[in-house]
Amino acid sequence: MKNIINWITVSLVAIFATGFFFISCNSNESSSDKTVDKDSLKVMIERGKYLAHDVSGCINCHSQRDYNKFSGHIVPGTEGKGGEVFNEIYGIPGVVFAKNITPDTTQGIGKWTDEEIVKAITMGIRKNGDTLYPIMPYPHYNQMSKEDIYSIVAYIRTLKPNNNKVPERYLSTPVSFAYPVLKSNSLESNIKPDVSDIVKYGAYVVNSAACMDCHTPMENGKYKMDEVFSGGFTFNLGTFVANTANITPDSLTGIGKWTEEMFLEKFKGYRDPARFATNPGKINSIMPWSLFSKMDDFDIKAIYRYLRTVKPVKHAVEKYPK
Repeated sequence: MKNIINWITVSLVAIFATGFFFISCNSNESSSDKTVDKDSLKVMIERGKYLAHDVSGCINCHSQRDYNKFSGHIVPGTEGKGGEVFNEIYGIPGVVFAKNITPDTTQGIGKWTDEEIVKAITMGIRKNGDTLYPIMPYPHYNQMSKEDIYSIVAYIRTLKPNNNKVPERYLSTPVSFAYPVLKSNSLESNIKPDVSDIVKYGAYVVNSAACMDCHTPMENGKYKMDEVFSGGFTFNLGTFVANTANITPDSLTGIGKWTEEMFLEKFKGYRDPARFATNPGKINSIMPWSLFSKMDDFDIKAIYRYLRTVKPVKHAVEKYPK
């Protein structure tokens, strides 16, 4: 009997020891996996921050801008709170307001799933089924890679929650009249070009930044696609009136005589915070230079390379018409 008890005791010890060994191994693997996941998430958030701030302009439109400072500098602490007004100045038949995209669970998107946020970003459909007016450039985001879109989602989830309640829009025509034809049916099929093909990659960056929307003239509420990137879109904010620049490679009225270095220096010149500390009065700009200027040098050069390939349009633009 004593031998049986001793055998059972030894067996139980062996079983517990073996179990502890496997638990320890699995625990180590889980810890490693968590580290990898944590590192991967960190990379996604950093990429998303870069896109949301310096390329795709999410923070630019969904924050409060102070036009008493050059280029409508973003008011610190308002990132993602929404409320920016978009009206007839932007060719809209009515008024819409940028939504609150902070993780606030009452007024923001704190209760939205990743997929619901992605649907709003790439298809213009909100969680409640409402269709977003295409001043939100979802037709462009619709063509971005899945990795980039989910990186943006990962980043905006890190914003400080803000319970700012955004007013409801009011339009004189149904938003369905303005809903565009989307080019992509699935993010799975969207491919970000390799940087080795700098022109194609530049086209991807230009699309991600929705450059076309501000740098293309409109007529009767529609873009003049035969004059794409030729500038002349007028912004009248009351305190100043400014027209967007012709960025086609026309040598007389566009950037045809600009070198790559000149184009890059134009952006780099706005990396000095002192440029945004004063009120320029009527000589102001709606272009968010404080954000776009921080774009990676390579991405800026890629934009230039792509713009050199678009159709030159002779369109002289008076920057400050009044």
